[in-house]
Amino acid sequence: MEIDVTTIGLGYIGLPTSALMASQGLKVYGVDVNPKVVETLNQGKIHIVEPDLEHLLAKAVQEGDFKAGTQPQQADTYLIVVPTPFKGDHEPDISFVEAATKGVIPLLKKGDLYIIESTSPVGTTEKMEKLIYNERPELKGEIHIAYCPERVLPGNVMHELVHNDRVIGGVDEASTQKAIDFYKQFVKGELHATNARTAEMCKLTENSSRDVQIAFANELSLICDKAGINVWELIKLANKHPRVNILQPGCGVGGHCIAVDPYFITSEFPMESQIIGKAREINNYKSFWCAEQIKKAKHDFQLQHGRQPAIALMGLAFKPNIDDLRESPAKYIVQKVLQDAQDEDYYIVEPNIQDHQVFKITDYKEAVEKADIIAFLVAHQEFKSLSIQKHQLVLDYCGVRNA
Repeated sequence: MEIDVTTIGLGYIGLPTSALMASQGLKVYGVDVNPKVVETLNQGKIHIVEPDLEHLLAKAVQEGDFKAGTQPQQADTYLIVVPTPFKGDHEPDISFVEAATKGVIPLLKKGDLYIIESTSPVGTTEKMEKLIYNERPELKGEIHIAYCPERVLPGNVMHELVHNDRVIGGVDEASTQKAIDFYKQFVKGELHATNARTAEMCKLTENSSRDVQIAFANELSLICDKAGINVWELIKLANKHPRVNILQPGCGVGGHCIAVDPYFITSEFPMESQIIGKAREINNYKSFWCAEQIKKAKHDFQLQHGRQPAIALMGLAFKPNIDDLRESPAKYIVQKVLQDAQDEDYYIVEPNIQDHQVFKITDYKEAVEKADIIAFLVAHQEFKSLSIQKHQLVLDYCGVRNA
């Protein structure tokens, strides 16, 4: 097939974006390093849980608008949607973006559009521009290079990819315009033009802002625990003020955005990012604190009853009603608690996944029936209507019982 777009990276963002583009009549070639993922997708099946994605992909594959492979193919537009993990002490690692870019450099031709969507430290797009022109000096001024971060919510990706506003920053005005014209084909939200550095910083700012607000709620929950106050009631009452909007505390902060992106700022601007850095510390500490509380409840139970308790650990995902465990504070808490395990019975619950390489997953109803201590880590829909017995101790770290 004649390819309009080559997408490098077919994960939680790359795949839905590719399926959406294909559904709008673009010919899309998706690239992933994992041959198993490629094979699955070429059968029209998906390897992640995301509502509305599977039928969109199946249709695109059937109609010949989407194909996957392990090597990039020549196209008019290249989308880089690979992970940016950490190295050392929370330093962003842009080696995947670099490798993906090197993979498309030989394919680039006059008039092409190259876009990075991966969350990146400020200046990454300009670095890649240099890399491209070092190897292909004849393309200088002949191709368009831009940065456009995604801002979607797992579980609602297909809707938000279409309807959310996007910030688009090129390395020059012509690149910005070319990228805007490209996104117009499948995005209905407003497209806001800026430069590449501002677009990169915008993505990091959005998630750092959320992290700081969550840290305030989590800090309040620690204070209220000491003061014997119900934090959920307190926040509900405080939010009656017309200009106050405190978020809900949780067992930490997870996911591949809010728990990660602030470090992209703090690693580059350590002196200036005091609040952002502190918020990360508070949110990480909250997970540690929850694990300690569960261990303490276990010891208290042993002293009181002269036997080991059965403990249900409710939820592993990083937020309610999804199967995504990346950077999940709940998963961290379960690991911390199990490190300290002796011969208690643990029931690990995650209704959105069938099985896990490390944890044995138990049905949530069975877990609650058998447990002496029930620790709610994620406010999954299924947990809201569970009936708890009087003798059972409930530790609610996500407000699921206060909903």
